[in-house]
Amino acid sequence: MKKLVALLLATLMVLSAATCFAEETYTMIIGHVMAEGHPRTESLAQFEKDVEEKTGGRVQVQVMGDGILGNEKEMLEQVLGGQIQAMRGGQMDYTSRLYAFSLPFLANTGEEISALLASDMAMEIAQDAADVSGHIIINVCNSGGFRNFSNNVRAVHVPADIVGLKMRAPGIDTIVWTLEALGANVTSVPYNELYQALATGVADGQENPWSNVATMKFYEQQKYFAEVRYQFHPDAFGVNKQWWESLPEDLQTIILECAADMGKLNDELCDARDAEYKQIAIDYGCEVYTPTDEEMELWREACAPVYDRAIAEGLVSQEEIDAMVAIVDGVRNSK
Repeated sequence: MKKLVALLLATLMVLSAATCFAEETYTMIIGHVMAEGHPRTESLAQFEKDVEEKTGGRVQVQVMGDGILGNEKEMLEQVLGGQIQAMRGGQMDYTSRLYAFSLPFLANTGEEISALLASDMAMEIAQDAADVSGHIIINVCNSGGFRNFSNNVRAVHVPADIVGLKMRAPGIDTIVWTLEALGANVTSVPYNELYQALATGVADGQENPWSNVATMKFYEQQKYFAEVRYQFHPDAFGVNKQWWESLPEDLQTIILECAADMGKLNDELCDARDAEYKQIAIDYGCEVYTPTDEEMELWREACAPVYDRAIAEGLVSQEEIDAMVAIVDGVRNSK
């Protein structure tokens, strides 16, 4: 009898230990800078819901948006230091080659963007982050849509109209190089300080997608918009490597699947709501100018030197540019 009781107790202890292990939970705090209503915010909300449901609560996700945890550089440092588990955004200190995808006028449609960001080249660059930094990129999607120029001084129809304007840049090389090629005076301002910089005249103008203009209310401080759709930015979803490797394999699989769904939803929202975000600025009283085909050719010609500079600065090779152009051409030729 004693042996039977001992056996039952031992069995209960094993089952209890197994249950505790199965119910072990993991916290995933995710930081980003976007406000409510932005595709990044809404797709991350869906990611939070999906992960918690599909893991049965074993991964608890907490999304901290609107720059609550600091700017993107600060949040990346928090990810690397393990203070938070993940971040989404355009901070590419360890994946700067992803900015090759933001060369001016590389893509024209959301479908072309998605094809570029799903390419082997993008995946190879993302893998480099894990090798050199201590964080792993688990998804790359569209950071808000195509970017346009705005200012509060004069209407901009052709590149010559930007010459001499004080244009804000976020410190991203491809933006700085483009604005310099257009003859603007470039000033660097953090994203969460841009509204005030426009209000006080620190900058005459800025460049951002309609999603950012609408959700950050930049339209309140800008009169003239030129819808040139000159570039897009990769939106990298990076997680702390040590935390990621501590997860059981089944949880990693679920998170990767949810991240892929999140990226797809994000890109769909960017496309679907672009006109809606634009209308907010129009309804406020902003003047939005869409260049003619002939004027767009002038924009492309004015920005062409950015490609040579990107090669000279080591951001990208001619072979990689050719590969990206081939991807875009493949999408266009499939229609």
